[in-house]
Amino acid sequence: MTAATLPDFRSPDVLRAHIRHTMAFYDGRCIDPSGGFFHFFRDDGTVYDRRTRHLVSSTRFIFNHAMAWRHLERRPQWLEAVRHGLRFLDEAHAQPQGGHAWVIEHDPDRSAGGAPGARPRVIDGTNHAYGQAFVLLAHAHALMAGVEEARAGLETCFALMETRFWEPAHGLYADEASADWQTLSPYRGQNANMHACEACLAAWDATQDAKYLQRALTLATSVTQRLAAQAAPQAADGALVWEHWQRDWTPDWDYNRHDRSNIFRPWGFQTGHLTEWTKLLLQLESRLPASQRPDWIVPTARHFFEVAMRRGWDAQHGGLVYGFAPDGTVCDADKYFWVQAESLAAAALLAIRTGDAAGWSAYDRLWAYSWTHLVDHRHGAWLRILTPDNRAYSDEKSPAGKTDYHTMGACWDVLRAMGALQTT
Repeated sequence: MTAATLPDFRSPDVLRAHIRHTMAFYDGRCIDPSGGFFHFFRDDGTVYDRRTRHLVSSTRFIFNHAMAWRHLERRPQWLEAVRHGLRFLDEAHAQPQGGHAWVIEHDPDRSAGGAPGARPRVIDGTNHAYGQAFVLLAHAHALMAGVEEARAGLETCFALMETRFWEPAHGLYADEASADWQTLSPYRGQNANMHACEACLAAWDATQDAKYLQRALTLATSVTQRLAAQAAPQAADGALVWEHWQRDWTPDWDYNRHDRSNIFRPWGFQTGHLTEWTKLLLQLESRLPASQRPDWIVPTARHFFEVAMRRGWDAQHGGLVYGFAPDGTVCDADKYFWVQAESLAAAALLAIRTGDAAGWSAYDRLWAYSWTHLVDHRHGAWLRILTPDNRAYSDEKSPAGKTDYHTMGACWDVLRAMGALQTT
């Protein structure tokens, strides 16, 4: 596909059309009338697991439908999907002891529409700060979509995060607790804190409550300044965000070094997390009063993005690799959909904020790669993961956790930065 045949990805109409095309993949097949959403889709949209429900997908589907309702068109089914998803989140995932189960099995014969009062079977009741961040995000977006009952859930979720995970001495959230809250894992991670920052920005948008904006700033400062500085002596490119930390928030350089099975905790510097922090830092700055904007935000955002593109771009096959080691060598050359999506959003935000044409060049290059290799032009949505030379590993387009929240979210982020986010 030549540049001449590619759409103009700087056009708001093109971005909105792509969101519609992606939403169409899920419309009519993602909602389970008996409760919540289906979470597992093959390339053609076939649902291949009708019972397993992951907290991350349950929350991200709420985001998807809330944004479409607010900024595409007022389709009644999209607003009802927000309400439907919120009910499932608050009734099925929510646990009596507080928090939300990470994975549950939804049996329509036992749950809503089946046996009265029956609860889904908990497969994994672990409490994750990462999961709670998305619960907060989902309630914030439901509230912005006009679902007023989401307000109480938003406040309850934030209070729980403060009580169960917040470590004030470090200005960060702990990562994982047992289902009964009796045991706090020694593992600490930046990923949960990054998404908590994102969720706090959404909570600020929904409520204008200063505590959420302040918490987002604290998290961003703790991760991108203090933690990044701690990792700098071991990194060829200076201060960067390392993923894995010990109980005292010192780096754990070996965590999951030889285990690629945990998709939420991969080893190495994550190319997509560096660019995601680029995006979040610029979004944070845009919300802060001018007098409260730290002077380190733009230089840090630029540094993260430049390193990610320099170390991550595959000059032979195109696209950004998943991760690279502290010495700068690639440690995982696979091409993940979300890495490209977050990176193109970061490129656009950086270009708009700084006026640097290099950002737009990177944006165009990332879109060209994604449009050619990852976007499914026949069925809709994006493929999830490709080999280093851009072959699909399987026909599992959207397993638990995906929902194309990253891909549509990237388009929404760019539209907002352009000043082209319409309210319907």
